[in-house]
Amino acid sequence: MSEHDHGDGGSPLFSSDDDGPPPAGTTADGARSSGRRRARRRSGCLPMLIVLTLLVVGGVFLVRSIDVANPFSSEPDDFEGAGSGAVTFEVSAGDSISAMAQNLESLDVVASADAFIEAAADDDRSGSIQQGLYRLRKEMSAASALDLIVGGTTRGEQFTFVAGKTVEEIVGLLARDTDIPRAQFEKALDDPASLGLPESAEDDAEGYLFPGSYLVFEDSTATSILSEMVAGQQRAAQEVDLTAAAERLGYSEHDLMTIASLIQAEGSLLDEKGKSKIARVIYNRLENPTGETVGKLQLDATIDFIYGEKVARRTIPEIDAVADNPYNTYSNAGLPPGPIATPSMDALRAAVEPADGPWFYYVTVNLETGLTKFAVTYTDFLQLSAELDEYCDTQSDRC
Repeated sequence: MSEHDHGDGGSPLFSSDDDGPPPAGTTADGARSSGRRRARRRSGCLPMLIVLTLLVVGGVFLVRSIDVANPFSSEPDDFEGAGSGAVTFEVSAGDSISAMAQNLESLDVVASADAFIEAAADDDRSGSIQQGLYRLRKEMSAASALDLIVGGTTRGEQFTFVAGKTVEEIVGLLARDTDIPRAQFEKALDDPASLGLPESAEDDAEGYLFPGSYLVFEDSTATSILSEMVAGQQRAAQEVDLTAAAERLGYSEHDLMTIASLIQAEGSLLDEKGKSKIARVIYNRLENPTGETVGKLQLDATIDFIYGEKVARRTIPEIDAVADNPYNTYSNAGLPPGPIATPSMDALRAAVEPADGPWFYYVTVNLETGLTKFAVTYTDFLQLSAELDEYCDTQSDRC
């Protein structure tokens, strides 16, 4: 059989004559061996050409790849200046610089995470960033953002106020837990225009320092803190469309804020449905001046407001002792002069959307759970009062 007929001369098994012995079934001399060497020589040139070609083409590709992928080949995207607006940025426990950078980019504080990482790498202070909430701005240079974070003045402390607090109570908590003296809060309250109070508030912040969570920063002032709480009330008023509700119900916006505060103070443990039933009792009494209660609300919460303390049940002598006070809803018909506490959103919604019903009375018969029962007549009310008496005698020492 000829070499050509064998058919294996074009597939070299070795790259050189020294790679090892020839395969089984061949000899080291003769035509076949000579053919194998020629095949190796021919095939050896082709791989070299292929390698050189790949090196040239690959070299171009490699350079282009490095140019695209290497972050140091060009400056990362970065905004210029100190930015504008307001953004709250949170650093959580264990956050890396990279995680912070990604979060800042997603909030549009910095143009790119790489810019912040690079700025942090050049600043030794970045190793001492503390967890917490920070007040930043949109479209800041990475260096400016880092300065605000490590500077400390924009790191805020969060304060949460529950509904049902009076201005006196709120100011007391703020003076206790911040570095701002009580006198500065009182001074701010004496300048209602600086707080952004709506005209309907009649220059009184009572009921208009809305509950919720607020950030207090190192450079915060009494005015800025209280203004933010007033802004919270304005947002809530817009959410329930207080202006339209006042027109629909035939009351002023201040009246509705007052009613909402009464609902909150009387039914703090109730859900929105329960609060809406208390709202109905208040409206039924207000709108029937010659009816069951001759227009008097008779709410213990307003007596608590006069005394400046909350108790489970008010006695007749306590009520009579402050009969001349305009907030005494036992001796005075109609609404008190203004809110007596900060209402929750549930209370505000109940005030603008009262339940339908004929009730003129209600009694909270379980002070622990807030279970409240409603009645139409005074006789029914007396039965509910007896139920509360039994509860106080047998189940609670809070009465």
